[in-house]
Amino acid sequence: MSTGLEGAPLAEAKKPLGKREQTKHNNREAILDAAKIVFADLGYGATSVRDIIRKTGLASGTFYNYFKSKEEVFEALMDEGMRRIRPRLRAERIRSRTFEDFIRNAYRTYFDYLATDRDTFQVIRRNPNTVRVRMDTPEMIAGFEEIREYIEEDIRNGTLPDVDAEYLMAAVVGIAMELGDRMLRRPEMDPDEASTFATELVLGGFRALPHRGETK
Repeated sequence: MSTGLEGAPLAEAKKPLGKREQTKHNNREAILDAAKIVFADLGYGATSVRDIIRKTGLASGTFYNYFKSKEEVFEALMDEGMRRIRPRLRAERIRSRTFEDFIRNAYRTYFDYLATDRDTFQVIRRNPNTVRVRMDTPEMIAGFEEIREYIEEDIRNGTLPDVDAEYLMAAVVGIAMELGDRMLRRPEMDPDEASTFATELVLGGFRALPHRGETK
């Protein structure tokens, strides 16, 4: 058996799902796929659970085996998007030598993701205000905390001044969300333009931040 550097066995390939588990997986995916279409077409406010069920072709009882409401479905879609983007951000973190590199690479990765992931693009473009208020899902919170941990690590390493990591994380995320929303509304989306603007704004501003314990 192949082993890692420390002699521990490498993770084995995932076993195929059993028939029951595969059916459950397929049903859940069918609901989420249908919800993407309905939320993009009708908008969150006008969408009902019945609209989503009708699009799936499943029985209403089957829907409620997985989700209690359209709110839960929408939150699951937001979590699904965050699960796709987090590994990409981790990869950028690993290959970035400085905080400046990470910010630049992370913004470019995020804006490229919005512009090229058509399902996410359609849902967010149709429901920008709803996306803003549903940022407290477990996966979204974990993603934000991961960015805060990166910032705190750079502060400990001395590559960032001793600023308020939580505030800086909130600013970095807020800029991404707002600029992403504006980019999606434009007839011609330009991830390069959006990432350059966001990067220069953050890098030009954080240097003027007061260190913790200081006042200006």
